[in-house]
Amino acid sequence: MRKDSFLSQVFKIAVPVALQCMLQASFSIVDQVMVGSLGSVSVAAVGIAGKLSTLYGVVIGAVVSVAGIMISQYLGAKDEAEANRCFSLNALISLGIGAVFTAVCVLFPAQLMGLYSADGDTVKAAASYLRIVAAGFLPYAVGGVLNTGLNYVLIFGKLGFAAMGADGAALATIISQLVNALLLVFGASAVDRKRGEAFRFSPVLTKMSAGQYLAIFLPVFVLEFMWSLSENVYASVYGHIGTLECAAMTLTYPIQGLTIGALSGLSQAAGILIGKELGKGDFDSAYKKSKRLLLYGLIGSFILAAAVILLMGLYTDIYNVENYVKATARHILIVFAAVSPVKVMNMILGGGIVKSGGKTRIVMIIELFGTWGFGVPLALLSAYVWKLSIPFVYLCLSFEECVRLILT
Repeated sequence: MRKDSFLSQVFKIAVPVALQCMLQASFSIVDQVMVGSLGSVSVAAVGIAGKLSTLYGVVIGAVVSVAGIMISQYLGAKDEAEANRCFSLNALISLGIGAVFTAVCVLFPAQLMGLYSADGDTVKAAASYLRIVAAGFLPYAVGGVLNTGLNYVLIFGKLGFAAMGADGAALATIISQLVNALLLVFGASAVDRKRGEAFRFSPVLTKMSAGQYLAIFLPVFVLEFMWSLSENVYASVYGHIGTLECAAMTLTYPIQGLTIGALSGLSQAAGILIGKELGKGDFDSAYKKSKRLLLYGLIGSFILAAAVILLMGLYTDIYNVENYVKATARHILIVFAAVSPVKVMNMILGGGIVKSGGKTRIVMIIELFGTWGFGVPLALLSAYVWKLSIPFVYLCLSFEECVRLILT
């Protein structure tokens, strides 16, 4: 009975999160298929601009992660008032970060994109895309059907609109983000009315000092920022290898997001469910449930890796790009499938289980050591010194995942 109860709790948390992440990845596929018809330069431009957007998303994700840790522990201790204060404080921090990122990307898009590619056409297209999509940083979420429909209308110029190309994909994303943000606000208000309790916005914590909060927040923030910064270093490496190679890597991002996103809910479930057990002081139960969550992730990752291998040909064929780009993308997906089980284990263990106990400093040290001690140096060496092709560059830098898993 307890097994069924735990599995039910995992599903209730993991499935909605996974569906949201997979939906986000599916939107990327829609974007890329449509933009792909404009050529590899447009695909590469959207890819490198998207990496900077990812940096923003990861930083906001760090704030959300900390909020999840704090809120789950206070709810486990049945202190809903303090949980509300945690939400309020972290919401303000997120808005402040969003404002900074928006300003930088709107004011200096060309300078930023010049770091990723030496191709003038790619930089110009990426800068235009980034300037527009940055306006959607504050309302960070995407609405599916609306995004797909607006892509079609704005990219290709339908229903009386001018054809905007890659810029149309960016504008469609902004509009859908704004609509989805409003829907989330209305949804949250409806839940409050149903509970009969009005949410009180109060960012002042009463049971945690500023020092205690920063001890949890700063390691997660630094970790996520530095990890995402490394991903931007990798994007710069890919961009300087060549525009076609960068386009091939960009084609794989939605599949990577779809695959990892399908199991990302397990990381969220680990942070919440294990956090509650720790909040109650039931350490034995927390340990047993942690092992089960890792097993679920391992099984799921092998199944999805096999699916990637079997379906990658069908996926790359939907794009209207050069055959070389398609072939290179398939080779990259083979490498991704091989390392994805390790990625998932790191996501659940480091991103969920260990963080749930507030041991964010340990996670930060391991992540930074793996990424900047192994991943980034190997990426630079394999691309600029050993002159390897992009699938082998990706394989070399992925060794960081193995290092992190062993240390964690």
